[in-house]
Amino acid sequence: MILKSRKIISSVGKLVTLATFCLCTVAGAQAVEAKIGFVSSERIMSESEPAKAANAKIEKEFSGRDSELRKLRDELKEKAKKLDRDMPVLKDSERMQRQRELAELDKELRRKQRAFREDLNQRRNEEIASVVNRANKAIKKVAKEGNYDIVLQDAIYVNPSVDITQKVLEELNK
Repeated sequence: MILKSRKIISSVGKLVTLATFCLCTVAGAQAVEAKIGFVSSERIMSESEPAKAANAKIEKEFSGRDSELRKLRDELKEKAKKLDRDMPVLKDSERMQRQRELAELDKELRRKQRAFREDLNQRRNEEIASVVNRANKAIKKVAKEGNYDIVLQDAIYVNPSVDITQKVLEELNK
């Protein structure tokens, strides 16, 4: 909920800034046409080489833990099936012992899955921040070289003539 509010506030802030800029430009004694560019953040995060490298790095880093979790899940399933199969012939004490072992294994699996998700999300956020930082530098460079007055991200509609995403991708992939 907070993130949605922040996005809305951010979007409203961007629109207010753009509207103010446009009004100031129109209201000035010498109306100057502003050069506007647009960059698709979504394309940057899906198509750029740094973003792809970050995803590959995270996948490689967490693949071992992921396979360990899969093995633990399979072990839990197998033990549960075996308990169901053996239930009619087990003594009460042995049945209760196996159920406790199964519950402990399930508890351990859940704990490891939670830790895995937390670690994965933290690393993913770190890598995304790095890619965003590099992308912002590339955007600024392209904007300065192209003499853009303003570069926007996240718009409802964009005329393809102002879209500079490809130029930013090329700069970012150097």
